[in-house]
Amino acid sequence: GKNEYDLLVIGGGSGGLACAKEAAQFGRKVAVLDYVEPSPRGTTWALGGTCVNVGCIPKKLMHQAALLGSAIKDAQHYGWNISQPVHHTWSVMAQGVQNYVKSLNWGHRVQLQDKKVKYFNIKGSFSDPHTVRGLTKAGKETIVTADNIVIATGGRPKYPTYIAGALEYGITSDDLFWLKESPGKTLPSFILYVSLECAGFLTGFGLDTTVMMRSIPLRGFDQASHISKKKQISFTTQQQMASLVTEHMESYGTKFLKRCFPTKVEKLKSNRLQVTWKNADLNTEETDSFDTVMWAIGRVPDTKALNLETVGVKTNSETGKIIVDASEATSVPHIYAVGDITEGRPELTPTAIAAGKLLAQRLFGQSSELMDYDNVPTTVFTPLEYGCVGLSEEAAVQCHGSDNIEVYHAYYKPLEFTVAERDATQCYVKMVCLREREQRILGLHFIGPNAGEVIQGFALGIKCGATYPQLMKTVGIHPTCAEEVTKLRITKRSGLDATVTGC
Repeated sequence: GKNEYDLLVIGGGSGGLACAKEAAQFGRKVAVLDYVEPSPRGTTWALGGTCVNVGCIPKKLMHQAALLGSAIKDAQHYGWNISQPVHHTWSVMAQGVQNYVKSLNWGHRVQLQDKKVKYFNIKGSFSDPHTVRGLTKAGKETIVTADNIVIATGGRPKYPTYIAGALEYGITSDDLFWLKESPGKTLPSFILYVSLECAGFLTGFGLDTTVMMRSIPLRGFDQASHISKKKQISFTTQQQMASLVTEHMESYGTKFLKRCFPTKVEKLKSNRLQVTWKNADLNTEETDSFDTVMWAIGRVPDTKALNLETVGVKTNSETGKIIVDASEATSVPHIYAVGDITEGRPELTPTAIAAGKLLAQRLFGQSSELMDYDNVPTTVFTPLEYGCVGLSEEAAVQCHGSDNIEVYHAYYKPLEFTVAERDATQCYVKMVCLREREQRILGLHFIGPNAGEVIQGFALGIKCGATYPQLMKTVGIHPTCAEEVTKLRITKRSGLDATVTGC
């Protein structure tokens, strides 16, 4: 018989909700299935997905809370009389953040209702290519059929189950953002960006925070580091962008255990957690105790329960992600996927939202526009933010060859740091360009205050094919950090050679 819905979206996160709401705008009958499996520590949340509940939103608010702590210290240099010592109360901040997140959960429910999108709080799995069987928390069964189905279930944090005690005693970012009380002395282990972001705001709250890193920080971001051919020494202006972030965090108070990896976690009688790790450089075994151990080793697609193999949806056997084409279509006609579960796509909320909307427009609005995943800007919200758009230097060299790449870069000092006498050693901007003719900008990397706001503006220009000469004709807003990007005449580097061209 006829399927009940024109579109069924499995997953109530950013991409899925955007797709469902857009499809409803075309007068189609739409349903959304969403169910949050509790974390191993029992943490649950409501409609909205990772970004709203355990990602971008609470992360940025806690980052802001930490920045306010730094601002309080700076304020004294600007004449504000602030009683010392200043203390941060986790429970007050957590309540405010969690209340805001709950308001977003409710807002999504209301929007679905207003757009006449049916919402099912059930855990779904495929029975056949057009049918999904759902179970409520109480075990009640619901059968939903649809002409088109979009999978948008996102991902969940991985646990290092090969480490004894990791699952029993550790938490992930899914749990951290919903803690009612302070995590105390914390060990974020492994060096993904979420580990650095969490370590940054925990340090900002005055908590004893140690990051354990087995290899390089921020894998996948710009790591270029070069030696001059003329002088066999490293140029400071060629330090890795990712290393600058961690260097600032160290000066900011975060501790780092470099080239170390944990081997076991044990619970002491005091309820503290004793972590044992191997130091690869010293070839020694070391231990320390913490109040909280947080794992940040990446995320896995939340597709186990979907029964994808039964309906023939192909996935990457290594990553578990769903293989899609340029139109977000899977290997099964009328089944699509968007967001973090798709192979080769950036794990970013704005791309999932845009991809979901465009998919709905192609399905129901006679559009043929595809999502463009090139030159997508992003920012790591560490104490000193790192924003970037376009190619890293390594990627540019790989694509075009080192002889065809020109790199402009400079250190700078934000005016805000001067009176407060804050260290600006790691404030840095680097622009990667093609050397030929108009010198099209391939990538921009910026470390400094409000990096996300700075990169968002320049991302438009780079998306439109901006060139280095055009940028040099752009009048900067004085005195701002973003202005520094328009002043990159000062230092210039090509290939492995570094030169100073003068002011």
